Amino acid sequence: MRSKSNLYRKEMIYGFLFVLPPVIGFAVFGLFPALYSIYGAFTDWDGLGRMDFIGLANFRDIFQDEQFFKAAYNTFFLMIGIPIGLALALLLALALNRGIPGTTTFRVIYYIPVISSLAAISILWSWAYNGDFGLVNQFLELLGIEGPNWLSDKTTVKPALILMMVWKNLGYTMLLYLAALQSVPKDYYEAAQIDGASSFQSLWRITWPMLKPVTFFIVVTNIIGGSQIFTEINIMTPTGGPEYSSATIVFYVWQKAFGNLQMGYASAMAVILGLFIFVVTLIQFRMNERTSRDY
Repeated sequence: MRSKSNLYRKEMIYGFLFVLPPVIGFAVFGLFPALYSIYGAFTDWDGLGRMDFIGLANFRDIFQDEQFFKAAYNTFFLMIGIPIGLALALLLALALNRGIPGTTTFRVIYYIPVISSLAAISILWSWAYNGDFGLVNQFLELLGIEGPNWLSDKTTVKPALILMMVWKNLGYTMLLYLAALQSVPKDYYEAAQIDGASSFQSLWRITWPMLKPVTFFIVVTNIIGGSQIFTEINIMTPTGGPEYSSATIVFYVWQKAFGNLQMGYASAMAVILGLFIFVVTLIQFRMNERTSRDY
């Protein structure tokens, strides 16, 4: 018994040592900065000097800041690309799941943007959207359409960014849906066919419910990622776009923190954004639990 007890104790020690590095990494690079930022939200810290406590002054100023609300609106608007990307990815996954020739090649082609550098892709699309020599306008010119200067027009900058982000994430979402489709038992479709169900009925009654966990994961992660859009905006529209029409919350946080050295103000905005992401994610989990019970 004593040898077993010693063996169990050694396993516990080794297990603890294996998980210790990531726990320390999370505490140092995740938990501590988050707590420090929360405290900084209640100060007028400039990132270099003293942190003088000022209470809720930063939060009061934020809710009177028109630029913040404009950045928040832009962030939500850009999330229109989430349902568009879901629909396109599902259609592609359904097509590739039919076993057409070249499926593997198409998977690779669609997944290349996912593993490519986001900064490089943003530069590439900036060239493509150029109003003078961009590929997008050259293609439109072949159709007899005069294209605008996409990233310099407040009416086109957000649709242009949405198109780029949908293209960037399409391959990842498609592969997740494709993996889920291939895990659906064929017996379900055979039984539905015997009962006289149409293709649409099989899609709605069998395929879609079976894809629900994957859809839930994609929606939650996309909302979290969409709330933190920064790199694309910083590279493609480094000033926040015409009339600040493409700036997002994270871009505005970065400007305030490192451009204006208003670190306390930026920390307060980061806290608000973190609370928003937490609440939206919690609502998504509750809705998923409710719909799961219905099925």
